[in-house]
Amino acid sequence: METKEKLDDALYTETYLGKVGELTLKGSNMHLFEKQLVTNARVALESVDAKVHTQAGRLYVRCTAASCPGVEYALDHLLGITGWAKVRAVDKDISAIRSAVTELAKEAKAQGARSFKVEARREDKSFPLNSYQICAQAAGEVFDNGILTVDLHHPDVVMYVEVRKHCYVYSDQKKTCRGLPVGVSGKGLLLLSGGLDSPVAGYRMMRRGMKVECVYFHSYPYTSEEAQKKVEDLASIIADYGVDTHLNIIPFTDVQMRIKQKAPEPYSTLMLRLCMMQAANLLVQRIQADCIITGESLGQVASQTVENLAVTESFAQYPLLRPLLGMDKEEIVDTAREIGTYDTSILPYEDCCVLFSPRHPVLKASVEESQQIYRDMDIDALVQQAFDARKIIRYAARDSIGSRFATRPFVSQSGTLCSGKDHAAPDAR
Repeated sequence: METKEKLDDALYTETYLGKVGELTLKGSNMHLFEKQLVTNARVALESVDAKVHTQAGRLYVRCTAASCPGVEYALDHLLGITGWAKVRAVDKDISAIRSAVTELAKEAKAQGARSFKVEARREDKSFPLNSYQICAQAAGEVFDNGILTVDLHHPDVVMYVEVRKHCYVYSDQKKTCRGLPVGVSGKGLLLLSGGLDSPVAGYRMMRRGMKVECVYFHSYPYTSEEAQKKVEDLASIIADYGVDTHLNIIPFTDVQMRIKQKAPEPYSTLMLRLCMMQAANLLVQRIQADCIITGESLGQVASQTVENLAVTESFAQYPLLRPLLGMDKEEIVDTAREIGTYDTSILPYEDCCVLFSPRHPVLKASVEESQQIYRDMDIDALVQQAFDARKIIRYAARDSIGSRFATRPFVSQSGTLCSGKDHAAPDAR
């Protein structure tokens, strides 16, 4: 065992520390959340040389120097941590701590810093100095040598010292996505379009620990192959936050043509939403999900009035979650920029909803009248046919990291078709 640890020390020379934040509030269930967090990190990092574990409210990743870019990308996208830092592991000795703090101070000064402070946390109570004493002694050499001045309120740089099973010193902390680890809050089916809203909706549910699968409705030739590629790219981006996802592409051309022929024009968009909901019901049952997720925001477009939302919800056979309901467009755009979907979402390829929009859509539809119009279209068989003809594409964070930063051999499966049977099995991944 000791020999193995020495080999690991020689190979895995770099250490990263992640702070788990909200997980510490979970009481006796915290270990379940930490277990999921470690699992997600390990899966994402399969293509690089790294080891992951948690201890006392911290996530630790040890890796080779060549694996650092991949580890940092993974930590930037790992839901369940509030931030991370690359740390220096030093001996549990105040001289070693002081030396590490001094080196960090010199680096900070070279980058323009003028002031600093030290914050210490002593998890190991056997260490002879308390937190205040660690701060005072660790800062002494920096102050005495005039490297930086002390500023306890608005320092240019903060030096952190954590005395745990091992001792860690670091200065740069990067804030991340926070939330809960994906996989602790069930599974949802996201209605993913090529717009700004739905990817953000999926991301917000992932932040609450939900595993998200995706469905896209394609109406070729009325919507282009570029429009589908745009949605595929969006699914790939959000998969980096959700560990992995499957994109179900359902051909909806015949369904939309039936709506155009049979439904009153003001109701065409609403009827399309109802057909999508029917297909989503079938897919939720097929993949054993728990709910349906949409990017609807109250009052944003005609189909998203209170009355029309009620009509859509009347067709959902599973809980219908709308995480953007109370958000305005500016908030949604800000989030899209943060998670990296904005530039893809604004590409000028219209989806099927836009192309078949009526000039004067109904704003306050009733549930009863809408249900009657839907029945008169006699469209359920077409929805079933479209569902049966769906195509499924898998995306995974490990493949995204591997294609950019791999340090060990791996076989990418992202962007490849998979069978409906594979997709349905909960343990297929």
